[in-house]
Amino acid sequence: MLTEVADAVRLQEGPPGVRSVLRALRRLAPASTKDISRATGLPVPIVAALGNELRRRGLLTEQRPSRLTPAGLDLVARLGMDLTLDATCTTCDGRELVVPEVLDEAVRRLRAIMETGPAADMAIDQSHCTPETKVRRVLALLTAGALPGGSLLLIGDDDLISLAVAVVGDVLGGPIVERVTVVDISPEILAYVQKVSAGLGTRVETVEHDLRRPLPADLHGGFDVAMTDPPYTPEGARLFLSRAVEGLRPGPAHSVFFSFGGKSPDEMLEVQREIMALGLVTNGYIRNFNEYEGSGILGGVGFFQHLLTTTSTASRQGDYGGPLYTGDKRTRQREYTCVACAAELRVGPGARWTSVAALRADGCPQCGKGPFRPGRLVSVEEETPAAAPTESPAADPTASLAAAPTASPATAPSGQPPAEGPAPTRAAAPAPSPTATPTPASPRPAWHPPAPEARAALAERAQPYLTRQADERDLPAIGEFEAEIARVSFGEDAVDDPARWASRLGRAMEKSKEGMIVAHRPGEPAVGWCWVSINQNAMTGDRYANFRSLAVAPLDNRADVAELLLTAGLEFCVANGITEVVGRVHVGNVPMRTVYRKFGFDPATLTMKLRLAEESAR
Repeated sequence: MLTEVADAVRLQEGPPGVRSVLRALRRLAPASTKDISRATGLPVPIVAALGNELRRRGLLTEQRPSRLTPAGLDLVARLGMDLTLDATCTTCDGRELVVPEVLDEAVRRLRAIMETGPAADMAIDQSHCTPETKVRRVLALLTAGALPGGSLLLIGDDDLISLAVAVVGDVLGGPIVERVTVVDISPEILAYVQKVSAGLGTRVETVEHDLRRPLPADLHGGFDVAMTDPPYTPEGARLFLSRAVEGLRPGPAHSVFFSFGGKSPDEMLEVQREIMALGLVTNGYIRNFNEYEGSGILGGVGFFQHLLTTTSTASRQGDYGGPLYTGDKRTRQREYTCVACAAELRVGPGARWTSVAALRADGCPQCGKGPFRPGRLVSVEEETPAAAPTESPAADPTASLAAAPTASPATAPSGQPPAEGPAPTRAAAPAPSPTATPTPASPRPAWHPPAPEARAALAERAQPYLTRQADERDLPAIGEFEAEIARVSFGEDAVDDPARWASRLGRAMEKSKEGMIVAHRPGEPAVGWCWVSINQNAMTGDRYANFRSLAVAPLDNRADVAELLLTAGLEFCVANGITEVVGRVHVGNVPMRTVYRKFGFDPATLTMKLRLAEESAR
């Protein structure tokens, strides 16, 4: 049975991988797919596919979070895995380091810095690590003796570790490093690092550079310590570690701190070979050390490895032009099943959708909904299922407005990540996967606040509900709204704990309540929620507004309350002198798109991708 299940999903770990899932289910039940992924190191889609196979055999319950059935428990007992003893440290949760109370302020400050920083770029495998992880990485440098003092080279820094080092130093009363240098291809990230670090007392220099090319000569051999979180491929590990080695001083015992995501044994063997080929040796390894805000495929975690140079350490990496990112490396498609209508869809190279993120953005071509459950891996040569209709059925604009997400996975307040693994990979990026974005129509006339008569009529239709600025008493209701928005946007990968959302929005309220609006009946809990933030382009200085959330509970006049909230949000923008508003929406969310169209929003972005014949590039 173990072999059959492993073969059904083409599990590289084979029967031992299935055993590890069964063992985790026995120990953690009830357990989510993400919990099992973190416990076993297997990617979330693989765990989900294994769960489906176990359900077909009556070993796992249909309801979620998952539990073993009596037959499953009997199987685990027969396999000798009925022992549930867990020796993981309950204080550090197996991470070996705990953020001390003195650095709680650093965590809070870094959380605020992240909220206004550059968004993750899903086209190049990015997902930002949590503020707690940032501080833990700094603590790892201190614990290893790499800091305080000396110089630190960061090969890519979309995780803003340079700012974490500066903030920790500021909290502790003085710089903990003499020099921090960030090498990154993104001018947006570098500008943000310069802007924030200017007032923190730590010397941070930035270098805009494509890491596909060797480091600039003036950076060679000048640093005591290096840190990198590369693309999660063997090629990415080799390239970014090579650049780290180029920057380190000659000689043994210099440190490289290396973050990476869990892979299959064969893939990890390739990564370890790359490490050894550079003459590096492992001095420490902590599994699940890094937590990322999302990273659906890898369960939101990755390992942290401390490497040391030796007398044999050397980089022989010249210019690089080969595959680098996860998408570049895919060779097989995976079948996904739409939960709403059971349509079977292919994702991967040669398929209509090259990533599950693109499929989620489009929605099911048959019913326009989702979410999607992963199934078996298939070769591209296998016959593709017949194409499903591409048009979604017409929908009542009030049918699902209770969770009408207005943000994409890269900009939603949840920080819910793209499905790819986390990696601050700042080499030149291939174009992102295309999504089915409508062709832009001719721009519509600029929006103006409604005339007093029209505004009064709208308020009358929305009765008995009024709008006001949100405050702390609204957090429980807002948490429920945001959890539902996450479920609509991200399906099984959603962070849908209302308490967690309420806590996060509470922190945002501490910073500013402006643009946070609720609809309510006086004296009763909120029935609707709108969040508009005013941002500034770091490069041009232009100010614009972003509709981050809009949700309305099931009401008889739901559409009118939604219109009232959106109008209040736009009036807030006008009052603040904003002339451009951005609102992103799931392509499959027809009700929210209908509301946007009613207010005059136009589709503005279309991602294009062209594949060239390999022989023409030789």
